[in-house]
Amino acid sequence: MEYFEKLEKNPYEDLKWNVPEQKQGIVNVIGGNGQSFRTEVKVAEFLADNYPVQEVRMVMPDALKGKLPPLPNFMFVPSTDSESFAESQELLDSFGGSDYNLVLGDLSHNAVTGRAVASACKNAEKMTLLTRDAVDLIADNMPERVLMNENIIFVASVAQLQKLLRAVYYPKMLVMTSSLVQVAEVLHKFTLSYPVSVVTLHNEQVLAAHNGVVKAVALSNTGYSPMMFWSGEAAAKIVGMNLYNPNRLVEATVCGLVR
Repeated sequence: MEYFEKLEKNPYEDLKWNVPEQKQGIVNVIGGNGQSFRTEVKVAEFLADNYPVQEVRMVMPDALKGKLPPLPNFMFVPSTDSESFAESQELLDSFGGSDYNLVLGDLSHNAVTGRAVASACKNAEKMTLLTRDAVDLIADNMPERVLMNENIIFVASVAQLQKLLRAVYYPKMLVMTSSLVQVAEVLHKFTLSYPVSVVTLHNEQVLAAHNGVVKAVALSNTGYSPMMFWSGEAAAKIVGMNLYNPNRLVEATVCGLVR
């Protein structure tokens, strides 16, 4: 299995030298709805405090206008009656107005929001990472078109990946009882079939896959518990390192996560 490597430590420490001393780059943190937005705020603050990002913008539905302060880094776009994202040119434009998009979720699972987010993702010309319930939304809306965008990264559970694979009738399946090697084999073939990248957690190992290459690191080396891995902070670390290490997605992901 030349495509799969289980790492005992971080062999990519040198990538940290590519993180600039001066602030560079714009990152969009996208998500939230009228009732839930704290995760987006918390993760945006984490990015701004831990990486030299020139600007961290928060893209949220305008139903939140009266609930959040009118700060310059908030970008409000049209919302639905359920107070989540509506289909709009403003949402599409926001995905192109940054160097990296982090779609954190907290999205209302209605057809309009599903189409809106999926449309923005399938057309995204900048790197776009989706995690938490944003992955479920894509599995239900145009998954085959989003999966053809090489700029898409999924940070998803095995159950979410199973749903995504099933949605596009992929011939290989993932189950919770699969061995680490079996999961690595599916990710290898899946990321050769589709140009997207995938990060998941299985059997206490974090796996990162891109273009058929799969690396695994022990969750214990990241400092996260299985529950905290999905809080959004780990996804922010992946964004932080990949922002300054383009075209080295798997290596930058490992470097960003390992302590």
